[in-house]
Amino acid sequence: MSPVNIIRQAMEKNLDIIAITDHNSTKHCRSAQQIAGKYGITVIAGAELNTKEEIHCLAFFENITRADQFQQYIDDNLTVIPNKAEIYGHQYLVDENEDILDEEDRLLVAALRTGIEDVITEVHRLEGLVVPAHINRMYNGLYSQLGFLPAGLMADALELDRRAGNDGFFQKHPEIGRYPLLRNSDAHSLQQIGTASTEYWLESPVFSEIRQVLSGDWNNRIKSI
Repeated sequence: MSPVNIIRQAMEKNLDIIAITDHNSTKHCRSAQQIAGKYGITVIAGAELNTKEEIHCLAFFENITRADQFQQYIDDNLTVIPNKAEIYGHQYLVDENEDILDEEDRLLVAALRTGIEDVITEVHRLEGLVVPAHINRMYNGLYSQLGFLPAGLMADALELDRRAGNDGFFQKHPEIGRYPLLRNSDAHSLQQIGTASTEYWLESPVFSEIRQVLSGDWNNRIKSI
């Protein structure tokens, strides 16, 4: 799952836009964007956050500067648990040539010390987008962790897990219809890239257009696959 291999796989799957959302880290976004620019693929910088409630939330940013600023928020709030490489694997930072630049010693799947409301506030302060991830999954989703969708949650969209069944989920939780619903691959291996996606009808494949769709006429301009 190095940046160059992710971009190659995205090309093979004919994806126009992808997001790099490592667990509690934005550090691979820069190299992925540098590689993708050579192949006409748009890479959105982001992270998959684990809040103190153990809710996974996707954060997306318009540019790498904003992502870098949010990395400081992660560094300030990540619960420090040493990574055990023999169990979880090495957490290397690599460049576009797959040369190792650094290794993260903290366990990146650990929870932040801040909750979902605080995370949303910080992402929005940096003009980013927040999407609670895989809300229909039996763990690390809004419903599994809280049991309900908080009234007035300032999320920009909600994500549905490609692997979880949706039988009866919409009927049981009609309140999710207030938000745009996205479906992403949540890929943790190269083979999973592109196994689920969302089609956007955009003027151009850029972050500002996605923001406009999610905040406007999203019923007619997005389609989860």
